[in-house]
Amino acid sequence: MSASRSHRLIAGHSPYPDQATGSTQPEDPAPQPPSVRLATPLPREQSVSSPPTPFPLQRLTSFPQLYVHTPAASRPAILAPPSTVPTLALPDPVFPNRRPSTSSPAVLSSIPSSSTLPLHFRGNGAFNQAHDFTISHSQFIDASPAGLGLKHLFDYSMPDTFYNSSARYPPPKCHLGTRNDYIDLTTKWAVGESDRQESILWMRGPFGVGKTAIAQSCAEVLAPINKLAATLFFSRLNVDRDDPRRVFTSIAYQVATKCPSFREVVDKLMAEDPALTTVSLSTQFEHLVVHPLRKVDTAGSGLDGRVVIIDGLDECRGTAEQCEIIRIIAASAHNRTTPFRWFITSRPEDPIIRTMNSTPVSPFCSRIELPVSHAIDHEILLYLTDEFKKIREDHGLPESWPSDETLDVLVKRGAGLWIYVWAIVRFIKDDNSYGPNDQLRAVLEFAKDISAKVGEDNPLAEMDFFYTLIMQRVPLKLRTTVRKILLVYSTRHRGLAPISKVLRLSEEQLRRACASIQSVMELQSSDLESMHINFYHASFLDFMKDPQRSRELCICGDFLIGWRRELLEWLHEVCSRSTDSSHIVFPSGTVLPEGVSCPIHYQYVLYLFWALCGVSEHPLDSQAAMSLAELPFGKMLKLTEFTTRWPVLASSVRNNLPAELCDKIIRSAKCPISGCTNTKNIWILGHGVNETVPDQWSYGFQLGNNQNLSEGKCFCGAKRR
Repeated sequence: MSASRSHRLIAGHSPYPDQATGSTQPEDPAPQPPSVRLATPLPREQSVSSPPTPFPLQRLTSFPQLYVHTPAASRPAILAPPSTVPTLALPDPVFPNRRPSTSSPAVLSSIPSSSTLPLHFRGNGAFNQAHDFTISHSQFIDASPAGLGLKHLFDYSMPDTFYNSSARYPPPKCHLGTRNDYIDLTTKWAVGESDRQESILWMRGPFGVGKTAIAQSCAEVLAPINKLAATLFFSRLNVDRDDPRRVFTSIAYQVATKCPSFREVVDKLMAEDPALTTVSLSTQFEHLVVHPLRKVDTAGSGLDGRVVIIDGLDECRGTAEQCEIIRIIAASAHNRTTPFRWFITSRPEDPIIRTMNSTPVSPFCSRIELPVSHAIDHEILLYLTDEFKKIREDHGLPESWPSDETLDVLVKRGAGLWIYVWAIVRFIKDDNSYGPNDQLRAVLEFAKDISAKVGEDNPLAEMDFFYTLIMQRVPLKLRTTVRKILLVYSTRHRGLAPISKVLRLSEEQLRRACASIQSVMELQSSDLESMHINFYHASFLDFMKDPQRSRELCICGDFLIGWRRELLEWLHEVCSRSTDSSHIVFPSGTVLPEGVSCPIHYQYVLYLFWALCGVSEHPLDSQAAMSLAELPFGKMLKLTEFTTRWPVLASSVRNNLPAELCDKIIRSAKCPISGCTNTKNIWILGHGVNETVPDQWSYGFQLGNNQNLSEGKCFCGAKRR
């Protein structure tokens, strides 16, 4: 067939099985996109200010993130946000299988000669892997199902932040009869029945006063009356709930599920250009929110005046990004480019306060202060009374339990801090105890003990004492294990399956350890491979990381440094005993849980060690650094498997080393391998006989076997003469 002849090329999809979906929107359902995934996940926007952490190349549930060693040209962009140690990039959510659309094929505009095919034509069809060819005078018909663009958008959203997400179930919300004044104030503003006419309503207050509960309750009031546009409940401790680059994609997706005409525009935009998810925040907002709204009759569509709820903005990753989100929303309010009202809650952090008070933002923002106050003691009493009634009924306790005097003590100690009261109730309900009577007795003794130490009105200090009580009641034989779990988790390695492998814990042992602190967290998922921790509040891990607050229970400071030293000694012994990845010999007495091989355990420990070496404000002392300098780095890499690549931020590690030993451990220099054609500096590990060149990464090096080289390739990845 002549190349000049007009062609009609149809990209088709195979049928997909029916599957019921748990749609919760009150309006028309979204088109049913197929449950196909891109061969390579969509790249995320790179951070400009500092090096990002790695992007997952495949759906994995184990930590650390494994990398299939592929040629540099074919690797996806390196994507996640900066941190002191590499971040575990968890897999994107899977869109449920849905019935494909039966809509007619869309006719694309003619593609000029020598042009590149649209992204959505690259796949398993006629042009799979094709390149460097020309099609002239052609017309293409896109027969891909409607909804494919929406599926791309969903893949780059944060569904776990939605108000009705199963990941947040049961969500924190106001107890019946409490916080009615704040809920009424907010919902009346939301429906236009308030004197407050500003498009932005900002509720600020310190941690633990109930901002999230109020936001959740407002969402549940507004959703049934079709006044809710979108919700984002941020959490910096929980998986996939703190990414600023997914804020406007998440909002656009939720709006699309509520408005068919908006959905149609966004679906087409994303199908034509999935890379819209990788652009800057302001460009995302313009293309995925503002542009589609221009093509929608907002009044007729029911979008006019709907509310976007953004809870816990201070827990969104990056203060610069938090402020940029505020400025983008305020500019939209000023220019009237969106029909929405914006309800934002946060702690009173300085960058957020300055931005909210700035000239471009302040005129469009109304404020609500949520203080810590005894004025809500009657609401706390109501909550405690109802909760203790449930405990009595569940455990067959007498009507007189607890006494009025006990309730008075608990209300007084709460001092208006809801997180404190909620934590006490969870502590008393803890099934992993001798029962509610014993737990209540411990709380009362604790209250009596601290009253003299912190005074009568210092609930924030009391919160620390209460967290101390929770940790002190963890059995001694489990306490170190629990602290190690929390430390690994705090380095952003969120999966529990990898934590169990690095700590050599069976699933039963892991569950038992986590159950000892279930007053402050819960395990999500019954399957170990997908299991992760959900903390009820970020303040607990903040407490555990601060040596001034948690003292001898702290997971950082001396505890981190001591464990890092143990891991280094272990690596020395393993390297001295072993030959290669097929013959790894551990110290005597090492027992691995069922299903964990020696190479897997070695690789997890190796990665954890280097991650801990990069934790800021935890430098290696001279003795530890000298020991690290003598590590046989070539053998260290040789013991790993060929198929894995685990990235290390070299600068973070180097910044933690004594100046006199830096270059003996890790340095940036020209490749020392004879015949290497690389003219740029690379990262080199070790010195003398221990020197080796690891596989290179844009911001450091990768832990992986560097022996299996392609012909003519250097260790650093360059060609050899």
